[in-house]
Amino acid sequence: MTSDIAIYHHGEFADLGELVRLKRAQSLSVSLCVPVLNEEDTIGDVVRCLKGALLDETPLLDEVAVMDSGSSDRTREVAAAAGADVHLASEILPECGPARGKGENIWKATAHLRGDIICFVDGDVRNMHPRFVYGPLGVLLKQPGVAYAKGFYDRPHAAVELGVRPAGGGRVTEALVRPLFSLFYPALAGFVQPLAGEYAARRSVLERIPMPTGYGIETALLLDIFRLHGAAGLAQCDLDERIHRHQDTASLGRMSFAILQAFLRRTRQDEVLAAPGVLPDLYRSFVREDGVMQLSEVRMEDIERPPLKDVPGYGKR
Repeated sequence: MTSDIAIYHHGEFADLGELVRLKRAQSLSVSLCVPVLNEEDTIGDVVRCLKGALLDETPLLDEVAVMDSGSSDRTREVAAAAGADVHLASEILPECGPARGKGENIWKATAHLRGDIICFVDGDVRNMHPRFVYGPLGVLLKQPGVAYAKGFYDRPHAAVELGVRPAGGGRVTEALVRPLFSLFYPALAGFVQPLAGEYAARRSVLERIPMPTGYGIETALLLDIFRLHGAAGLAQCDLDERIHRHQDTASLGRMSFAILQAFLRRTRQDEVLAAPGVLPDLYRSFVREDGVMQLSEVRMEDIERPPLKDVPGYGKR
């Protein structure tokens, strides 16, 4: 496999003692954030696995936090019982106004957590393993020139029970993101999983870039960090296999709409592709009601949060 983006394997970073020595030698602190919304079924196992192996047994992490968008189930209670520091995104930088979504969780985590490096993992992973954190983190600890390291993996679907491991970037990746990257940012098409939720980034980078509050966050991070650091500042790490909840087609449509908004804002800034000054925020799809197909219109208010370094309240924190 060839790519403009450096590729590593999590096995290269399995010596956790060495990673701790590297962290201390560089005087770095490391935070882990799990951004969540209604993940009570899986969040307990995720926190116990990562906190136990990477903080309690080996001091690779300095804090394990769950950032919640406002779950209506017991996500926060389960996460706290498992030992995580639990935060409501709405209570951080409240002077910036309300917003909700995965990107908002990541923006608020960057504002609130203490680490020089912040690692992120999704809260719905059913086969959580410490490699999902120490893989991307190990890249940053061993490669000081890398600003952002993203995981990739096989994503088994219905064939899990048959022992089949289908590869691929996911439906939205292959139908939308990879074609867009191939056309306009060919170097980024080398990411196996550009939308993966497992990655590590340096705070000094995250605080310099704007972040969409919704599903456009992963695409925005890649484009903005690529603009700042080029391909040499990006890396990816093979994490083998990830098992998680798959979303329905309607949800994937809304996700694609948010991703395309974030993409077009950045192509306009890069003067790569012209886009309207104000992008439409009304997403149209069809749903069947009482046996009849009906047009559904949903306003997707995926606002862009500014770089944290420009937010007065962030400096005070």
